This record gives sequence, structure tokens and C-alpha cells, in this order.
Amino acid sequence: MHDSALASSLDGAFSSHHAEVNGVRLHYVEGGSGEPLLLLGGWPQTWWQWNKVMPALARRHRVIAVDLRGMGGSSKPAGGYDKKTMARDIHELVRHLGLPAVSIAGHDIGAMVAYAFAANHPEATVKIALLDVPHPDRSWSSFGLLPEPDQHVDSVIEAGARSYLWWFAFNQVRDLPERLLEGRSRLLVDWLFERQAKQPAGIDERSREVYAHAYATADAVRAGNGWYQTFNRDIADERAYGKVTAPILALGGDGSNYAFLRDLMPSKGTDVTVVEVTDCGHYLPEEQPQAVIDALASFLG
Repeated sequence: MHDSALASSLDGAFSSHHAEVNGVRLHYVEGGSGEPLLLLGGWPQTWWQWNKVMPALARRHRVIAVDLRGMGGSSKPAGGYDKKTMARDIHELVRHLGLPAVSIAGHDIGAMVAYAFAANHPEATVKIALLDVPHPDRSWSSFGLLPEPDQHVDSVIEAGARSYLWWFAFNQVRDLPERLLEGRSRLLVDWLFERQAKQPAGIDERSREVYAHAYATADAVRAGNGWYQTFNRDIADERAYGKVTAPILALGGDGSNYAFLRDLMPSKGTDVTVVEVTDCGHYLPEEQPQAVIDALASFLG
């Protein structure tokens, strides 16, 4: 289904748009009114991952769900996938929309961009919410190629289990992933959702088809890989950042990254709240949408 049809299928008079900013064409879906709230998604998804929370959030906010550089309806250039550049994309979109400052909620790759936005554009940042993933830092350089004895190679969500992040390495490989996945992206989409969600049914057939279609081409696979291939650059950039001064909310699934975020995030900001989302894996907005709506409503005020 086309983005414009997906947008119009949501309650809240949402519509699909494009903007030329920072040398890229960004696609975004907008609806609602009030204080602006940007929603940034992750791999291998699109703006559509927020579909269950957008109508409720739009009752109090001007909601703008963005396809990042390389994602969905946005352009897929050869480079610029470091999170500092992607944050500049979002900053220029904010300026294009005539907004002096915004709050941002980001999931997965989008959470990394949200943090980079707050670190590099504090004057334009009201609050940020990071869903299940932090910004890359120096600890990521120690991720092993081989799994530890207590890591689950199959990435099955279990209490206390740590996932083996094999796709971090897979996405570093040049040229091969796009050849393997072109026209077969549904295999990857289903594998991830079935193994990283406590509630796999929360990502329904329609949504899986949307994501599979978004990553069906070699160009789309290459662009998504680019978000991972810049992690070393992101780690170097993060070393230069001070603590983020905007209020930060970190939400983690109890079957995913809550404990990791609880231990890490207080060192990354001056005003940090970490909240556990129960009975949830990695895909918070689709597995437990009401919990995300409630947490964001409380945090944003």
C-alpha cells in the first residue's frame, strides 16, 4: 500500500509529504495539532511502525513521523548514514517546517538519531524519548564476532537472555546482503519479528508486507546497511558529546533492553528517566502501544 493510503487510513487526518533538506528528500507523515512531536523509526521498518500510537498522540501533539535517510519513501543516497548527519537531516526538516524546537521519540536507529539531534542541536530540542536502543558508544567496539556461552544465537526472547547481534556484522558486508535479500526481504522481516518480539502477533500481516516491500530492492537493503556501517564513526562522534541536557526518557522492553538502558542511560544525560515496558520485546510501539502512549504522555506533559 502506498504511503499516502497508509497515512489516510489512520484516525486523525494524517497526510503524506516530502521535503528537500540537507541534500536528501525526506518523506514524512503528519497529523494532529499541539506541541510538535517527531517520531523516528528503525531497521527494518518505516514510519508505519508508529501507526498504533500516532492517532492517540495526535490528540495532544502535532505528530510528524519521518522516514530517515535511506528508509521507505525517503531518498537513499550513497552516504551520510552517520547519526550526526542524519540528525542534521532532521534539524533541517524541523527548520523547513518552521518549528523552533521539538520533542523527538526514536526507536532503534531512530533512537540513535534522536540522541545525536539532542547532542548537536540542543537549542532545537525540548525532550527526547529513546525506545529500546541507545546511541552507539565505545562499549560497542567490544561486541564479539562469536557469541558468548550465555548468548542466544537464535535471538529468542527469554528472561535474562542476551541476544547475539549477528546482523550488526552481516550489515557491515558490502554488496552481498543486497544480493541475498533483494526480493526476499520478507524472510528477514519475519525472522526478526518472530524472535525479537514477545508479542510477534503485534506486528500484523499488513505491517510485515509494508516493511518487506520497503526493503525489497537492493538499493533499500544497501541504505539500511549504511546505518550500521557508520557505527565506528558514530562511536567517535559520541566521545565528543557531553551529557545531553534535554530531559531523556528511555523505554526498554522487559524481554529486550530495559536492564541495559537502566544501567547505561544515567551516564548519558543530566535528566534521565528509564521505564520498563512489561511483556514486551524489542518492538515497543507495536507490541505494547498503550504502554508507549501512556509513557510518552506522562513524559511530554
